[in-house]
Amino acid sequence: MTTRTPDPKHDLVQVAATLRKRGLLFRGAHANLSLRDEERLLITRGGSVADLQEDDLAWLPLSTEGIQDDFDANHREIVDMHTRLYRHRSDLRAIIHCHPPHSTAFAVAHKPIPAVYEPMLRQGIHTDVPVVAWAPRGSAASVNGILEAFNNSDVVAVLLANHGVLVAGKTPAEALDRLTALEEAAELVLHAHALGGIVALPEAAYREVAERMQRFRMAS
Repeated sequence: MTTRTPDPKHDLVQVAATLRKRGLLFRGAHANLSLRDEERLLITRGGSVADLQEDDLAWLPLSTEGIQDDFDANHREIVDMHTRLYRHRSDLRAIIHCHPPHSTAFAVAHKPIPAVYEPMLRQGIHTDVPVVAWAPRGSAASVNGILEAFNNSDVVAVLLANHGVLVAGKTPAEALDRLTALEEAAELVLHAHALGGIVALPEAAYREVAERMQRFRMAS
């Protein structure tokens, strides 16, 4: 069996395609994706990822801040959100920002998404997903709010008030799976309220799920 050579551009293009297939993009297909490779990052240059191609991606130094002239005019302002978060949390290697409809409804309502759905736990999300206060997209106030939320090492996803969702992981695939679990949870919580409300998981649930996952991984 041959091992595929890592191809970061191909990986991000595939993630964008999967976002669309899983219904994680809203009507305008707006999103920005990135991955970190040592002291540089690969990032989308345009606003829509409906038909993302490798030419739509650009490598930037991790130290980059400010406007990038060759980026789409509506996309230049988000670069700092990616570069600063990578510098802030060295454990994160991939970031997805988009507007999945159910999760974004929570963001618009300024309501955290509660960690009551077991697949969230399996994706490393075991605390309620917090809401970052609104500020203009990509502004210092917006980015500083994101970084403050990510000061908690347990935080791997945030809701951006009145805007959308930002999810991170060690790989693009992990960030994608976390986003999927988060959007599923948001939809199910909304349905659960129609049935009388949500019921919290046991306090030890995250530890028990993590231990069980580890045991079966060691056995494989």
